[in-house]
Amino acid sequence: FRGKRVMARLRSVMLLLNDVPRTAAFFREGLGLPVAEVSDRFAEVQAGDINIVLKASDGLAAATTGYSPFLQFDVPDMDEAIVRLITHGGVLDGPIKYPPTGKVASMQSPCGHMLGLFEPNMDFMLLEQNQQKRASQPPTGPGTGP
Repeated sequence: FRGKRVMARLRSVMLLLNDVPRTAAFFREGLGLPVAEVSDRFAEVQAGDINIVLKASDGLAAATTGYSPFLQFDVPDMDEAIVRLITHGGVLDGPIKYPPTGKVASMQSPCGHMLGLFEPNMDFMLLEQNQQKRASQPPTGPGTGP
């Protein structure tokens, strides 16, 4: 899409749920995200460039959740984040996984929405950045000049 004008920008993600204050506390206390305007019916979680709107739903069907949407968060310390989230009503959904890029876990919020947690492996990230730098530099040494 290079050179094309962006026609839309994601402003927020809205979660319909049955307990706004409890879910707001889950995000605020569990992930340390700022939460504005908390009421029984509405809250807004500030998650970087995108806000997560928490809205009360009167119907069970609208608040029924599954694995969608799946909210992804980077965390500096996976173990600490999981303990905080469980303390505030979260449930670990399967084991923590350890791919080379870092730790990965899935959690379910108190109202059933899914969260993905990612703690980057800094050694792996630094190695990858150094390889990218080397690849982007022009070759040096005999026979590489004009």
